[in-house]
Amino acid sequence: MSKNIKSKSLKKVVISYIAITIGALLAAIAIRIFLYPNKLIDGGVVGLSLIGARLFGDHYLPYFLLALNCPFIYLAYRSIRKSFVLHMLISVLLFAGFLFILRNAPTFHGDLLEIIVIGGALLGTGVGLIIRNGGCTDGTEILAILINRKKGLTVGQIILIVNIIIFSAYGWIFKDWHIAFLSLIMYIVAFKMIDLVIAGLEELKSVIIITSEPKKISDMIMHELGLGLTIIPGIGGFSGKTQRMLYIIVERLDLAALKEVVLREDPSAFMAIENLHEVAYGKHVSEISKKRKKNTSHSSE
Repeated sequence: MSKNIKSKSLKKVVISYIAITIGALLAAIAIRIFLYPNKLIDGGVVGLSLIGARLFGDHYLPYFLLALNCPFIYLAYRSIRKSFVLHMLISVLLFAGFLFILRNAPTFHGDLLEIIVIGGALLGTGVGLIIRNGGCTDGTEILAILINRKKGLTVGQIILIVNIIIFSAYGWIFKDWHIAFLSLIMYIVAFKMIDLVIAGLEELKSVIIITSEPKKISDMIMHELGLGLTIIPGIGGFSGKTQRMLYIIVERLDLAALKEVVLREDPSAFMAIENLHEVAYGKHVSEISKKRKKNTSHSSE
């Protein structure tokens, strides 16, 4: 049993490093072929490295990336788990290595819209693969996490502020606000692609249902829609009465059918619906989900 666990664990590690390598290659292709030759930049450390390369020379780009990330790798070592530091170090080294290898790659010349969309999509896919597999190529995320712990600002807010400063600095240094604005658009494309790669194409919702007919509705949900659910005991804040809540994870396409069934059986039911980026589940739930009808969604056990 332990040998099987070790082999599965080793296989998972190998796959994650292969994915990080592919991600680093895609990100380097986006930078070398699409962004840098067309004077576009990314946010964070990569953006600063591109500004430095444009000021001091193209061949310095990988060195700027390594040098600017070093303080953040140290911060991650001091403040975040050690396994993350290893993944980040490997990701940065691979990214810098591919940037060096591709320094003479041919430039993509085309319409600016094509450059922004294709370059942003490639960059976002590459970075998304790296992040999804536990790596990181941009130290500003580490800084954002540490500031978040002390100041209360969200990681997203901090990264946004940092990147606005970087894009503004680019426009001011090179007196080219048009390219700075286009770089911001490209960054948004890459950011959305990162989200897509990390979260996947499925849009999952978590639904909490408070109803006076929990047994009846739970039976209808399981048998009519083929969805699994969890029953959570609760106490009404105003009435003080004990009641049962239903917790369900459902795909966006099945949400309308779920609402129809619940409100049909209990028009006074209360439903709280939230977005979910990811659901991780083990073998037990995986086996159950295979037995469902083809058009049903992931369930909560």
